[in-house]
Amino acid sequence: MQFIIVTAAYVFCYALTVFIVTPLQSMVLPDVTAFASLVFFPHGVRVLATWAFGWRAIPGLLVGAVICTLLLTPADYAELLRPAVLEAIFLGSVVAFGAFEVAWLAGYDFYWRPANRLSWKGLIVIGAGASIANSVGSTLIYAGLIGINQLDNVLLIYAAGDLIGLVACMLLLMLGFRWARLIGAAKK
Repeated sequence: MQFIIVTAAYVFCYALTVFIVTPLQSMVLPDVTAFASLVFFPHGVRVLATWAFGWRAIPGLLVGAVICTLLLTPADYAELLRPAVLEAIFLGSVVAFGAFEVAWLAGYDFYWRPANRLSWKGLIVIGAGASIANSVGSTLIYAGLIGINQLDNVLLIYAAGDLIGLVACMLLLMLGFRWARLIGAAKK
């Protein structure tokens, strides 16, 4: 079930990014829109799914990213960049897990557990670390395609877009939890 939830959430958030964020962003930043999104909602799914499910989120993230690439990415772009796209899919699918594991090795357990108190700040730090790793890694993957004059903008937008997407997903999740509590209280 968690596989289906993660995959569906990833595809839904990717579609929001493609159909809402990308057209708006391409009007303002057309040079970097092909490589990075200023608001990338799927990064929120990466971090929150990994928070909830640990390494078990990775298969759902991988499948979700592949589905999105096949269905929501222009065919010429996906075909032209096939090896790079596959590398970027893999990187994006494991980067949040890597950030959680680095934190765990440093003595900070931010994974969801019944005994752990939810740390929104911890999730943002994890998301920021994963975002930076994803930004640098993806920029290296696409290095031959990104002009040197675009490099700093792409790096910045990748990192900012991932983090903004995470914060937006976290806010929606908080509102959803609050709404569920209000409905639960009203039924009592």
